[in-house]
Amino acid sequence: MPNSSLTWPQVETIPAVPSSDADTQQQAALIQALLLTVQHFFGGFARLFRAVHDPRHPMYITYPLVALLTAGVLLFLFRLAARRQVGHLLRGNGPSAAKFQALFGVDNCPHGDTLQVAFTRFHVAEMQEVVTSMTETLIRNKVLYPYRLFEHYFLVVIDGTGMLVFAQRHCAHCLTMTTKAGQTIYYHPVLEAKLVTPNGFAFSLMTEFIENPGPQPTKQDCELKAFYRLAKRLKQRFPRLPICLSLDGLFAGGPTFTLCEEYHWKYMIVLQEADIPYINEEFQALSQLTPENHLRFHTGPRSAIQQDFQWVNDIVYEDAQHQEHTLAVVQCLESVPQAAGSQQTTRFKWVTNFAVTDRNVITLANQGGRLRWKIENEGFNTQKNGGFALEHAYSKDPVASKVFYFLLQVAHLLSQLIEKGSLFRQAFPAGVGSAKNLAFRLLEAWRNLRLPLEQIQHMLTVSVQIRFDTS
Repeated sequence: MPNSSLTWPQVETIPAVPSSDADTQQQAALIQALLLTVQHFFGGFARLFRAVHDPRHPMYITYPLVALLTAGVLLFLFRLAARRQVGHLLRGNGPSAAKFQALFGVDNCPHGDTLQVAFTRFHVAEMQEVVTSMTETLIRNKVLYPYRLFEHYFLVVIDGTGMLVFAQRHCAHCLTMTTKAGQTIYYHPVLEAKLVTPNGFAFSLMTEFIENPGPQPTKQDCELKAFYRLAKRLKQRFPRLPICLSLDGLFAGGPTFTLCEEYHWKYMIVLQEADIPYINEEFQALSQLTPENHLRFHTGPRSAIQQDFQWVNDIVYEDAQHQEHTLAVVQCLESVPQAAGSQQTTRFKWVTNFAVTDRNVITLANQGGRLRWKIENEGFNTQKNGGFALEHAYSKDPVASKVFYFLLQVAHLLSQLIEKGSLFRQAFPAGVGSAKNLAFRLLEAWRNLRLPLEQIQHMLTVSVQIRFDTS
C-alpha cells in the first residue's frame, strides 16, 4: 500500500542550523518537525485558529489570540501537566521568547494565568470547530484514505471517559455520585468520537460533554443521552462521510440500530452474552444450521495465534418500538499460546449491519470491531497517563476548562502526526523511545535552541512532503 502524503509542486531541503554539535542538529530537526507539521497540514497556527474570535477589548490586548492558543497547545504538546509550568518553563526563557517573537511578534510567551483569564470568555463551539476541522482537513486532503475500512469507510469509535472530579460542587452542570461511604462526588465525563486507524492514529472528531442542565435535574445526563446528541451533530457536520461506528455493548439496541439506518452508517457493536438475549439465541441456533459460515485464520508472530470466525446473516430483530432490523452477528474465538504450553482463548462477538462473508469477516473483525480498543489505548490512556494529564483541572471555570480540553485534543493530534511523520523518522531513524521522551526532547529543543529569525521564517515557507507508514 502506498505511503500517505500531501504533494507540493516543489520540495526544498531545509538548511541545517550551523553547528557541529549533533545535539543541536537534533534539536533543530525537532523544531522543524513541529513547525512544518503545523504549516504543512494546517497552514500554520494563525490559520489553524482562524475560526476562534477574540472576545477581548482591543485596548487591553498584549498577546494576539494566536499566541495565547499556541501557548495552550505547547502546554500539552510538551506535557507540562500544569498551567503554572508555562510560566516556569516557557515564559522568560530566552530561546522560547525568541520563538514567540519570530512567530507572533510578541516579546515573550504569555503566562498560564493569562490563558486562563482569556479562555473564560471564549465560545466553546468555536474551539470544537478547530478540532473537528483538523481531522476534516486530513480527510479532505486524503491523508487518511489509506486507512479506510474496505477502502471506503472511516472507522469512528464513540466512547466515554472521566475528565474532572471534585469533592465539592464545581458548577451547576456537575454530575453527582454517592459512594458507599456516603460521600458525594461531583464529576464531569465526556463522550468522544475519535477517528482511529490500524497504524495507531486516534484523532478527535467531535466531543459531547456529559453534564446536567442545572444543579437539581430530574434525571442526570448519561452516555446514552450524550450519544444521541453527538450522533446528530456528527451527521449534520459530515452528512456524506462514509462512517463505520465501532461501539461497546452499552449502545447495542434498537435506538442505535434505527439511528444508523437513518443516517446510512455502518456499525460494529460489541455483543456480550447478556446483551439482547434474542439476538444471542438466534446466533446460537442458526450457527448450527450454517456450518459453512466458518473460517480459521492464523496470525501473529510465526502465525501462532489462531482465530476461529463464525457468523450468521439475516437475523431479524424487533425492538421495543416494534421496529424490525436485519442484522448479522460475528464471533471470533482467538487462541493465544502461553508460556507453559497451554492456550488462552478469548471470545469476541459483534452485531453489525454488514453482510458478512468469508472474504470480509477477517477485516471486519480485526480492522473494524477490534480497533475499538484504540480509543482506550492511543486515546484516553495516552491522554490520562501519557503526560497530557487529561484528568487535571487546568481551570475550574466551566468554559475555560473546555477550552483547555480542546487544546489538549489539538496537541494530541499534532503529536501523533509528528511522531509518525517522515520528518521525525528521517531525523531519528532509531526513534527516541516513548512518546513522553519525544515530548521532553521537544521541550528541551524549544527552551535551549536559539534559531536565527531567518531560519524560522524559512521553516514557515518551505514546501515539504510528510509521509506516514501505511503497512
